Amino acid sequence: MNKSTHFSGHPIIKQLLQFIDRGLINRTAQAWQADRYYKRFKTYDHLVTMLFAALSGVSSLRELSSVMLACEGKINHLNMTHFPRRSTISDGNANRPSEVFGEIYHRLLKRYRSFLSDSSSRTPVMKDLLIIDSTTISLFSDILKGPGRPPLTGKKKGGIKLHTMINVLEDVPQLVRFSSAARHDHAFLKDLSLPEGSFVVFDKGYTDYSQYEQWTQQNVYFVTRQKDNAAWQTLQEYDLDDSIDAGVIKDEQIMVCKDDRQIPFRRIAYYHAGQDRTYIFLTNNHELAPDKIAEIYKNRWQIESMFKRLKQNFPLKYFLGDSQNAIEIQIWVSLIAQLLMLVVQRKAQRRWAFSNMVGVIRYHLTSYIDLFSFLKDPDQSWRQLTTKPPDQLTLFD
Repeated sequence: MNKSTHFSGHPIIKQLLQFIDRGLINRTAQAWQADRYYKRFKTYDHLVTMLFAALSGVSSLRELSSVMLACEGKINHLNMTHFPRRSTISDGNANRPSEVFGEIYHRLLKRYRSFLSDSSSRTPVMKDLLIIDSTTISLFSDILKGPGRPPLTGKKKGGIKLHTMINVLEDVPQLVRFSSAARHDHAFLKDLSLPEGSFVVFDKGYTDYSQYEQWTQQNVYFVTRQKDNAAWQTLQEYDLDDSIDAGVIKDEQIMVCKDDRQIPFRRIAYYHAGQDRTYIFLTNNHELAPDKIAEIYKNRWQIESMFKRLKQNFPLKYFLGDSQNAIEIQIWVSLIAQLLMLVVQRKAQRRWAFSNMVGVIRYHLTSYIDLFSFLKDPDQSWRQLTTKPPDQLTLFD
């Protein structure tokens, strides 16, 4: 009978858990006293259970409990002594602070940050560029207030907003905050503590002129788009050199009126021929060339790709709890799962599309396959089978 050439003594889920130091989990749980009222369902067990849910794509506690019970023979590979029941998982999601999983995420990010900071695949205009954006996750119940007005018919759904900041080279959030979907984006800017010389980029949904003025005084630079209804006047228009991208059609210093105050900014108009559209950028940096400012804003799209990757591969449509704490735990664990998958993608000695790699892992989560051997050469078994002489083929080949 033909045997796989990628066989491993541990299932894939066990190989993934090797990237998580159990001592790190225990230290975090001890700092938060997260295991104080739990006899069996410790923080490590909770994390492994929720990771299993995120990677396998289950959509309910009943489904999660049933799937894990069916893996009874593999319980030792998860370093768990008992598989949790539905009520146990539900109580853990409701009562164990979500901040515990947030700290676990940040500690794992700190451990793998140098490994993820790979500039070979992209050439950003600025290596320390920070990107800010948010994404809204719809909820079926009004746990958190959703955006917009109530519908004329039916019940209004709730929503949670995930505010993030990423480094252009790391492609994973280094700062995460949660709020109701109805809360305005610009409030997130007040949570930032940026060192002098930082450079951030975000869209016009974060418009806050008072915060811009404060950043200017702190030598923190930003690039964003100007709102269409902004009140401003031109102070000085700069000449455009021949070396500047032809798409730059205007570079000027303006004064924005806000609450009886006049705040100076730099305004750049850029025409994108491919889209037949003009973009208006606002910044407090007067040193960089105007086409570089436009290029900096172009890097903002990277955070949109990160949100798309997170939502497509770890669907946040069905939540395993009906409280804000349970929802935040599931989002944190999805971020941890994304981080682990990026580490696997970097370690694989072959270029894999992220979604394809996650799909392989999801379908073979409990299979005894050497993950990195398979990712390096997935066609190895097929080549050996097709090159075998016909007289050596058996009924089972």
